[in-house]
Amino acid sequence: MPLSGQDFRAFGKAAGVGGLGAGVMGLMFPGDSPYDQAKPYYDKIPGMLQNTYNPYIQSGMGSMGQLQGQYGSLINNPGSKLNEIGQGYQQSPGYQWQLGQALQAGNNAAAAGGMAGTPMHQQQQMATAQGLANQDYYNYLGNALGLYGTGLSGQQGMMNQGFNASNELASGLGSTWMNQGNLAMSGQAAENQAQSQMWGNIFGGLGALAFL
Repeated sequence: MPLSGQDFRAFGKAAGVGGLGAGVMGLMFPGDSPYDQAKPYYDKIPGMLQNTYNPYIQSGMGSMGQLQGQYGSLINNPGSKLNEIGQGYQQSPGYQWQLGQALQAGNNAAAAGGMAGTPMHQQQQMATAQGLANQDYYNYLGNALGLYGTGLSGQQGMMNQGFNASNELASGLGSTWMNQGNLAMSGQAAENQAQSQMWGNIFGGLGALAFL
């Protein structure tokens, strides 16, 4: 059965009212944009990154201050640093035993040669004791400087770790904010397009009703 003019008018009226209603409802009750939906998750990222990297950053900053002080003293007055380390010297556990063995050997040699108790014998004993003392001191100094170097290397490693953590934090925050900005821009573009469509529906609906 063919449609009458009245049927076409009714259809056009329904379409016009539908378009008008859709446009008005869209303006009155806009949906959440992609940015609004993603923002709560993005907002958690900076705090998570800072909680992860801040301990390493703080440790690196502390190490940097200590390294600056140590390197400064080494550059300005290395002898003072060497004396400072040397002040901690104490005779090693084996020093007295080595000294006793060396002196006993010297006594035996002097007695065998008829030199025991002479000034030459005493001078040899003093030279032996002094030589062993110097050897023991420089052994201590070498070990202490080795440990000192290990400490400096450890501080350097912690400072580098803090620097790397700072870079990672900055990179992570930068990426997060860039993604937020891009999503906000995309969300605004989608919102503008949706509003344009809503107004188009409204004007289209009004136009359809005006010609009925």
